[in-house]
Amino acid sequence: MKFVRYGAVGAEKPGMVDEQGRIRDLSFMIADFDGAALDPDALARLSHLETSRLPLVEAGVRLGPPIKRVGNFIAIGLNYADHAAETGAKIPSEPIMFNKAPSSLSGPNDPVSIPPGAEKVDWEVELAIIIGRPGFCIPEAEVMQHIAGYAICNDVSERAWQAERGGQWTKGKSAPTFGPLGPWMVTPDEVADVEALGMFLDLNGQRMQTGSTATMIFKPAYLVHYCSLFMRLEAGDVITTGTPPGVGLGMKPPRYLKPGERMRLGVDGLGVQEQIVVSG
Repeated sequence: MKFVRYGAVGAEKPGMVDEQGRIRDLSFMIADFDGAALDPDALARLSHLETSRLPLVEAGVRLGPPIKRVGNFIAIGLNYADHAAETGAKIPSEPIMFNKAPSSLSGPNDPVSIPPGAEKVDWEVELAIIIGRPGFCIPEAEVMQHIAGYAICNDVSERAWQAERGGQWTKGKSAPTFGPLGPWMVTPDEVADVEALGMFLDLNGQRMQTGSTATMIFKPAYLVHYCSLFMRLEAGDVITTGTPPGVGLGMKPPRYLKPGERMRLGVDGLGVQEQIVVSG
């Protein structure tokens, strides 16, 4: 199943995508996709709905993030060996964890805003895991019981703030609009092999990133287990799992985003995002 949230910023409603790719309204059944509504069992019950009987949503409506709120917006750094190489970093022996501010969350096609003082804003196409059931110290064998679904995340990054302002990665990852998520939350049963999904990102129509989750250093299930060793994961938490090579930082010379440019990015089976860059 593919679940969405649609409508104006702050007034989104829950919906699902039917067999023809159209959005159907679910707001008469659930208030929103958060809390207990994200539990895998609760989502499974929605699979029995006859989508043709659900109210049809007009085409072209804005899509918001596929979940209402994020508690922990966890990111994993340097999780692709070829990306680590292009940035000159060592391959980590354990996952590198840092946080994006929950307020960085935005819709999949909302503009990405370059904040005041930013000079090195970069792109990163990533697979995101959405937690649906709380857990602490989750055994790796039980991880799938805790996953609501998967989505695309563009882990937008300000590299100077990330690396040149005291080494605090969260500083470079947390500005408003730096966390586009969606367009959908796709339940695990619709993802054939989460460890073999193709990924891409285009800038102004030029391919910048091409990769696959197959080259992850630490696989998705292990990352959920690992993060849960240090914090209790809650429903609605997001773990975005790292990016393949092709980011602006790794180019010679480095290449960063400018107002007016367009990003288009996708992950197999999880849809496509498209954002225009604006000045904040």
